[in-house]
Amino acid sequence: MTKDVLISISGLQFEINEDEAIEVISVGDYHYRNEKHYILYEDVVPDENGKDELTKNMIKVGNNIVEITKKGANNVHMVFELGKKNMTLYNTPIGALMIGLNTTSLVVKESEEELLINIEYSLDINYSHVSDCAITIKVKNR
Repeated sequence: MTKDVLISISGLQFEINEDEAIEVISVGDYHYRNEKHYILYEDVVPDENGKDELTKNMIKVGNNIVEITKKGANNVHMVFELGKKNMTLYNTPIGALMIGLNTTSLVVKESEEELLINIEYSLDINYSHVSDCAITIKVKNR
């Protein structure tokens, strides 16, 4: 895969009455070193005053583990590890939340042109189960 990539991140939150889908598409940089994939990209998120603030994102993909780190308006280090529940503090402009991520499925498919990551997990916020979720991350040459 080349250094310049197109990143598509789509998520689905399964609610009792309806499913909520979100998709973000961005350009970014791809690196492979020490048997891990690194995807770096930026997005713009409103801060507590409604002004746009740049958020730097890194996705790190290893063997049965995916880490997503955000630094900017929202700060978080999410760890998706197959068969494990990971807790993290999610700092937002309006306050911090304790997030629990219990990964139930983690599939990574790679080819010369594309990296495809599918994650299914249950989401806890402040120690209460909120939803079952799925994330699909597609990284391909730009």
